[in-house]
Amino acid sequence: MQIGKQIIDTHHHCFIIAELSANHNGSLETALETIRAAKRAGADAIKLQTYTADTMTLDCDRDDFKIKGTIWDGEILHQLYQKAYTPWDWHQALFDEAQKEGLICFSTPFDKSSVDFLETLDVPAYKIASFEITDIPLIEYVASKGKPMILSTGIATLQDIELALDACHRMNNHQIALLKCTSSYPAPIEEANMVMVKDLAERFQVITGLSDHTMGSTVPVVSVCFGAKIIEKHFILDRSIGGPDASFSMNEKEFTEMVKAVREAESAIGKVDYTLTEKQTSGRVFSRSIYVSKTIQKGEKFTAENLRIVRPAYSLAPIYWKDLIGKTAKKDFKIGDRIEEVDF
Repeated sequence: MQIGKQIIDTHHHCFIIAELSANHNGSLETALETIRAAKRAGADAIKLQTYTADTMTLDCDRDDFKIKGTIWDGEILHQLYQKAYTPWDWHQALFDEAQKEGLICFSTPFDKSSVDFLETLDVPAYKIASFEITDIPLIEYVASKGKPMILSTGIATLQDIELALDACHRMNNHQIALLKCTSSYPAPIEEANMVMVKDLAERFQVITGLSDHTMGSTVPVVSVCFGAKIIEKHFILDRSIGGPDASFSMNEKEFTEMVKAVREAESAIGKVDYTLTEKQTSGRVFSRSIYVSKTIQKGEKFTAENLRIVRPAYSLAPIYWKDLIGKTAKKDFKIGDRIEEVDF
């Protein structure tokens, strides 16, 4: 799978996405500076969300359209999306700024009109949000564009995931990645369930990763250990500017630290390899070997009293201990002398 110039597979480093979402707080200049900050923080990509309040929901204040049980309790859906959306006439400037900074820029569409609009900007990939994974007509339409697709699984059942993948495959699109996601804002760390990153990869034979709403870097680092090749985190210049997503977004310092921790985790994972590095080989001299611990005369027997297995490892290896005990010394030995096979 490739997005822009970034190859995403088991042989390349994790693709780290800074999610802009509503963190521009209504200011184009804030959005542009957020892109610049994401580059400084080490992100590989910046992701937008492309919708309007009217493409997302109905302008209706009936009880069904009031948010319950989240950090946005009591808000009307239409009013929330009206505050949070990224104006479509900003998109070209945001894409241009990302290109200038060397960041890949793509977006999450929420209806066919947003897909059509993003196609005019030649987006390199599409993201399907957790709450849209059941929108099979939308997934089919996005898949028909032939671009790589990243699907979040936050509210998905196993059947939902299977149906979404089937929709992509019907459109002959097999460039798919699945992200483990906990759709709580912020998400409790004990619900992260990072073992799912590995299971999704094995079960569906796709690239997997993490769309993270927990606080801190712990879950992203753990996800890498379970094979995550994509990490997405909400990114904000400063939580004090406020906004719908501010409370669970990382600032530049935190994102920078996360990227560093993820890259270190990737380096630490390594590969299955029983050959020794140069440092490991040189360190073997501090292991053990058989040394003379008491004076031994020629013709005397080697015993557990005049030999010991100690550090360092310049003498005969401990594996020869049973072969050596009871054998006759061919020469005199002093304390600290090495033993060689020719000596018995």
